[in-house]
Amino acid sequence: MAVSASAALWFLPFVLPICLWVAWSDMKFMKIPNKAVLALLAVFVVIGLIALPFDVYKWRFVHIVVILVIGFVANMAGLLGAGDAKFAAAMAPFIALGDWVIFMYFFAAVLLAAFATHRLFRAIAPMRRATGDWASWSSSKFPMGLALGPTLIFYLIAGILLG
Repeated sequence: MAVSASAALWFLPFVLPICLWVAWSDMKFMKIPNKAVLALLAVFVVIGLIALPFDVYKWRFVHIVVILVIGFVANMAGLLGAGDAKFAAAMAPFIALGDWVIFMYFFAAVLLAAFATHRLFRAIAPMRRATGDWASWSSSKFPMGLALGPTLIFYLIAGILLG
């Protein structure tokens, strides 16, 4: 993996609670808060200075712009929500360019698992009663934050273990 174990270790403690917040918020409200997007960006801006060489750090900001443009085009095409696009852009600088294919494999696996798990839990009556106010149970849309956040978590964990 192109991400260094050191960088992943620096990022993970700060990224983990934000990604879990995004997954929960998207299931409960079908929204990814702008505060979560800004918090993730702030983590990169501050911790990235410590975790990455400065030349790598500077170039990672290009990742944000590229993914934001792709995300907004996908949003306009109705493929995903604006919050999903913004959060994906905020995640982008954490991903080493050389890992984009590996990251997409992680995303595909997590997306399939998250979708199956969400649909299974939605069908279990006690689970729905315990979380009855969650908007995602009755929505025809899938809470993509449930896949996006954990994908970044698993990528950083893999970076620690394999980097």
